[in-house]
Amino acid sequence: MRFGIVGTNWITDRFIKAAQAHPEFSIGAVYSRTEEKGREFGERYGVENVYTDMAEMFQSGTVDAVYIASPNSFHVEHSLLAIEHGIHVLCEKPAVVTVEEMDRVIAASKAHRVTYMEAMKSTVTPSFLNLKKNIDKIGQLRRFVFHYNQYSSRYDKYKEGIVENAFKPELGNGAKKDLGVYCIAPIVHLAGEPEAVLKNTYLLSTGADGQGSMIFDYDGVEAVIMYSKISDSYLPSEIQGEDGVIEIDRISDPKQIVIKYRDGQTEDLSIPHEFDTMYYELEEFIKCVNNKQVESAINTHDISRKVVKLLQ
Repeated sequence: MRFGIVGTNWITDRFIKAAQAHPEFSIGAVYSRTEEKGREFGERYGVENVYTDMAEMFQSGTVDAVYIASPNSFHVEHSLLAIEHGIHVLCEKPAVVTVEEMDRVIAASKAHRVTYMEAMKSTVTPSFLNLKKNIDKIGQLRRFVFHYNQYSSRYDKYKEGIVENAFKPELGNGAKKDLGVYCIAPIVHLAGEPEAVLKNTYLLSTGADGQGSMIFDYDGVEAVIMYSKISDSYLPSEIQGEDGVIEIDRISDPKQIVIKYRDGQTEDLSIPHEFDTMYYELEEFIKCVNNKQVESAINTHDISRKVVKLLQ
């Protein structure tokens, strides 16, 4: 499957390195706003087809699908353009910025019979899928405590007066959309949409959120979410039940998942990951395209919509 690449940042490099392990993956073309940057990126991966006009790339016959890793605020525009040209879309999280944008993307995907999937990597990994199968072992659920706090490598520059994209709200960036989404999405996968939401946000001078927290109410079950780009945390995430606790090493990249029962016994739910975490999102996406599915049965359109609603 020939992929067009939109976005030439570090996440794209990581995606390509993971994707190269998949026998059906190849890069057909690269899009960049500048010819020079596009050529530089293309040479790194042996790609000759470089475009500065995205519509031209989609019309060129060089790509079957596209991986979109442009700034969040451009996701809807780039996704719709691809879909309207019959190109299958794997779009980085968050899928879009607003529910209205999500509705447009879902409608276009169905109308054009084109696969669209949000690239939420953690929820398609072997360990997370095994967690879903075994969550009932801890009895009546009572609390989720999920967090992703990681001091941004760009925050020091921000404090010096240099504002990079990570702290520009006009691009749809900020702690909740960049990091909090990794907490929100798996909770929606496991518990659905909450009945009520409380939130707290600390805004930086640019208007981007530097950190925040949320509490989801599920009538007897609560989900506590914490996220930050201006501080670190090394604690695991937890799912607390009346019969035990499920401990997750890193909610954005879950590999070690253990049940700690009240009687002192433990059970390892971890499944060894043969590949980089991003490989599994690609595998799920390619399977959907091959099966002519407009959406994944795991990272569904409806779940992406619910997550966007909570992010908004």
